[in-house]
Amino acid sequence: MSKYNSEEEFLKNYDSSVFEKLSMTTDIIIFSVSDEEVNNYRKLSKKKFSVLLVKRDDYPFKDKWCLPGGFIKIDEDLEAAPKRILADETNIHNIYLEQLYTFGSVNRDPRMRIVSTSYMALIDKNRLNDKLNTNAAWFNVEYYEKDNIIDVTLTSKDEILTFKVKKVLKELTTDRYKFEIMENNSIAFDHPLVIVSGIERLKNKIEYTDIVFNMMPEYFTLGELQQVYELILNKKLLDPAFRRIISSKVVKTDKIKTGEGHRPSYLFKYKKGTN
Repeated sequence: MSKYNSEEEFLKNYDSSVFEKLSMTTDIIIFSVSDEEVNNYRKLSKKKFSVLLVKRDDYPFKDKWCLPGGFIKIDEDLEAAPKRILADETNIHNIYLEQLYTFGSVNRDPRMRIVSTSYMALIDKNRLNDKLNTNAAWFNVEYYEKDNIIDVTLTSKDEILTFKVKKVLKELTTDRYKFEIMENNSIAFDHPLVIVSGIERLKNKIEYTDIVFNMMPEYFTLGELQQVYELILNKKLLDPAFRRIISSKVVKTDKIKTGEGHRPSYLFKYKKGTN
């Protein structure tokens, strides 16, 4: 039986010091699929899958690369924090973010017990109007999986970062997995887990949502769209399989893409409201 007679009395006498404190942060993973420069005009522009990282200027992990992230203010809304932090750390504004996962391993941060709610987005970096801060850079992603071992290589103009993650079955009935870091000397904190979790989520979402169209131009060829799907799924798609995936998502226009050394191709556009 409660020793208090009312809610007001309870709150007046409540002692929060009996509980240990923990801190909340947010980490933001921004993926991009965009054209890279091609010197031969006869070749179709090759697309690259990339992730945005920032270099830390303080301890812990000084001079290591990590995802944009930071502490959530005590009076700040959870949804507002990643937008503020992304703007502060990278100078990127006004992009749609969706919640990915909450990471809360006891020893994930050497400073204190920290729980992080991560967010992710898929964009075309070449369509950004914002100029990146000098501490931020795009890294192209190479992602190889064999026997539930995932090798990731991240490459920028100046650096190559690598890590290895193990994929462990968590729940047989729901086919859910968790990830464990096997090798990592390049990325701060447990951010290899965040990156791999984001890639896996993106691979799943691209097949049952329209997230891919967040980074497509208004008009595109089916070949360009197929490149994006293949890059994110990390596999080649047969034309019939690809056409089934996107049949209800796009609409053919009367516009035609010509030049650039290619045969003319009809342009398509996103058919909004398909989901």
